[in-house]
This record gives sequence, structure tokens and C-alpha cells, in this order.
Amino acid sequence: MIGKFFRRSSDKPESHSSQKSPGSEKREKNPSAEGANKSADTRSGDGGKTGNRRRSNQRRRGGNNGGSGTAPAPKKPQQPWSLDQFQVPEAEGKVRFHDLNLPLELMHAIADLGFQYASPIQGQSLPHTLNGHDLVGKAQTGTGKTAAFLITVIDDLLKHPFEGERYAGEARSLIIAPTRELVMQIADDAKGLCKYTDLEIHTLVGGMDYQKQQKALNERFVDILVATPGRLLDFVSNRDCFLDQTEILVIDEADRMLDMGFIPQVRRIVRQTPRKTHRQTMFFSATFTPEVDDLVEQWTLDPTIVEIQPERVATDSVTQHVYLVSGDEKYPLLFNILKQEDVESLIVFANRRDQCRRLHENLQAHGINAGLLSGEVAQNKRVRTLDDFKSGKSRVLVATDVAGRGIHIDGISHVVNYTLPEEPEDYVHRIGRTGRAGKSGTSISFACEDDAMRLEPIEKLLGSKLTCQVPPEELLEQPPKVHVKRSSGGDRDNRGGNRGGGRRGGGGRSRR
Repeated sequence: MIGKFFRRSSDKPESHSSQKSPGSEKREKNPSAEGANKSADTRSGDGGKTGNRRRSNQRRRGGNNGGSGTAPAPKKPQQPWSLDQFQVPEAEGKVRFHDLNLPLELMHAIADLGFQYASPIQGQSLPHTLNGHDLVGKAQTGTGKTAAFLITVIDDLLKHPFEGERYAGEARSLIIAPTRELVMQIADDAKGLCKYTDLEIHTLVGGMDYQKQQKALNERFVDILVATPGRLLDFVSNRDCFLDQTEILVIDEADRMLDMGFIPQVRRIVRQTPRKTHRQTMFFSATFTPEVDDLVEQWTLDPTIVEIQPERVATDSVTQHVYLVSGDEKYPLLFNILKQEDVESLIVFANRRDQCRRLHENLQAHGINAGLLSGEVAQNKRVRTLDDFKSGKSRVLVATDVAGRGIHIDGISHVVNYTLPEEPEDYVHRIGRTGRAGKSGTSISFACEDDAMRLEPIEKLLGSKLTCQVPPEELLEQPPKVHVKRSSGGDRDNRGGNRGGGRRGGGGRSRR
């Protein structure tokens, strides 16, 4: 099925004119958008009924101070701006954002971000999604899919203002992502694209103060809601967030959510939204299994299918090394790599949270300012850790695959796979953190007796052999002996952290 294009209705033109698109007709037919005179039970989603909902205690608002329900005045650029200030020549085989009839406020933000031509997934998907079609996109991280669905969402919200009364916690668009970091990254990208609009963006993630997120929902409209499944369900169950007015639903990284066991939660969320005939749905996944195909069938209506295959699975800008070591040699090797002059900033990936915790403790004991990203770290601390890494305050980040999923930072010089990942696709994702924005990068993988078996599936995915070598003797010198203070669940040793990964560095199932 993937790779073929088909349209919701063959008799509807793919026009970018100002006439109403198929998507706008679909939303006009949505009972939830026809005003307050409709009974509550006619606004139910896929199987969910809202007749007994108690929203009388929800404050109606018109701006940040409460009021009559009138929307706040749009933000205006400080200086007049026109498309004449954003000249982009036509280029054969490329789609300009100028050609898509986007609102001026959105084009202004696109110009500020330096976007000129759409990426392949943007160029192939936007002509369909801007006209209201559902979309199924197969694309890897880094292909521009986030901007593809955000531009669609923003364009729709600006061109189809909400009519009628609005209540606290009602989301007009919903984006679901599997990890907190990815949610924060999507929200940051949305803020950049909404720079010249009055659209309100909210995030709901676990590990952060519930009351603060609740207060934000009560004080500002919810135009774009980005959330992880578990925390979103908390808010829905507590009747602090309502999804029956959702006009656009985006499900990002569906394969990752399937792997992490989130699909039952996502099913419950989708049932709270309007029926698929009354919402626009965009569905993204890097891989398509029978389980993912089944979800596509359930949640989308005659979608356009776009498949973007990267020219190479692994970028040419990343130099890849594999060092054959024992488990006891891993930490000394990492310590000595960090001493090299060309290591400007480095992310080290391990499969399990306890491995990451021990590595972080060892590095801190040796005076290396390192940050830790894993599922056991509180969200507010994770945000500070990422900010410190982005600003250069720390140059080393220790992360699990799940915690590092949303890291998009230019200028990372090195990536170290302290343990080889269990899924070959995660290897590609890891090394893709370096060699970005036209710069070169280096990936170094440690393969001990326990995880060397994972090399073959990785090589099969890459389509080429990885050169394995024994590290030079100088990279295996023992680090200074220090006292390592272990947190609960760890132990104490004073042998320089040489047991940072242990002999079982790659064994067992991943615990994130």
C-alpha cells in the first residue's frame, strides 16, 4: 500500500485557491462546530458519549483575563511585512512555500526560519493536507515531517476560525507523540511557526507539575495541543481537557508508540475525538507493520499515502567506527575519547536506565560535566539538562533511546553507542544526532561479547559492512581512581568507574 497516491474524492480538484477545500466542508459538517444549540450527545466522538459532561464550572474566556468568550486580537508584526521581502526563485523539481497559498503570518514565520523550498515529504504531502485530505506518511526522523503537519494545522486554524462559544480545555487540534522530549520539540517548532499569530500552544507531559499545566489550560485557549498519551488521558479522565471539538488529529511515530505499549492508550484518546468523517487525521510512522496498517485503516478516511525513502539509510556526513572491547574496557575507552581535542559535544547512548545512571555517576566523579536523560529523571530536570547541553554549559549527554528521541540539536560532534541498540533502526536514529546542518560527525560503537551479535542486523539495514577494529592502547588507559557516589539501587566502587557498563553491558531486554 505504501508509496501509492490516492485521493479522498477523485472529483474534487487539488486547488490552492481561496474556495472552500474538502477539509473545510468536512469540518463544517461536524456537529461539534455547529454551535451551542446541539445537544451534548451529538458531539460524541468514535463511540464516546458526552451527554453527561459537566462543563458548567469551566470558565469561558476571551483572552488571558476571562470574559465574554471573544477571542483576543491577533498579534501583529512590529513592522509591515509582505511577500516581496521573501523572494524565492522557482526551481525545477522543487516546491516553494509561496506556491501553497499559505497565510501571510505563516509565511512570515517561514521566512524567519530560513525555509525556502519544501522538503520531499512536505512537497508531496502539503498539496493534499492543505485541502483537507487525511495523510499517512512513512518518513524517518529528519525528513521535515514535523513542519509538514504543523504547517497544515496552522493553515487550517487560521483559515477556519472557531465559531461559537469556547470552553476551557477544548483542543482544536491534537498532536500525540510517544516521548516527552519529542513533545517539547514539536511545541518549540510550533511556536516558531506561530510567531506572528495568536494561536495558543499547550503541552501535556508527565513528570511536570499537573497544576501548572491545568492552570494554563484554564487561562488560555487550546488551539494546538501536543501531548504524550498517558498524561493526556489523565487530563481527559479528570475532565480538565476535552477532545470532542478536535478538528485535526496528528499521530506521530506510531511505530514507536506501538513498541512502547502506548496503543491501548491512544485508542482511548482517539475515541474521545470526533469521528474520522468529521476530523482530519495525519498519521506518521517510520516503519509499517501489519499492526500499524490496521491502525491506519481504523483511524483515517481514504488517506493520501506518502512514502519518503532517504537516499541513504546512514548519512555520508557521519564517519562510523566500531571498537571491539570487553565489558570492562568500555568505560576507560569512553573516558579517553572524551579527552580528545576534536570532541566538542558528545551524546552517549545506552539501552537501559541503570546503565545510563552508572555512566553519569562515573563521569561526574571524574569531573566531567555530563547531563542525564532517561525515564527516571524528572521532566523539569530533563528540560534544564537539554538547555545546558544546547547552550554548551555541558558537553556530554548520557541518554536512553526513548529519552533521546526528540533531540534535534545542530553541532553535536560525536555519538557513542555504549551498548548497541536492540533494534537496528535505533542505530540509524542515534547516529543521526550528529552530522547535521551540513557538518560532519563521528559515530563510535562499542561491541563487547554480549552485544556484538547485534552488528549483523544493523549492517543489513545499512546495506554495507561496518569496519570493526581493536581500539588503540592509549584509548584503553585506566582513568584515575576516584570515589564514585552511587544513587539508590547502585553500589559504590573506587576503581575509576571501569565497571560502568559491566560485562553484561548489552544483555537483557531494554528497560526504559
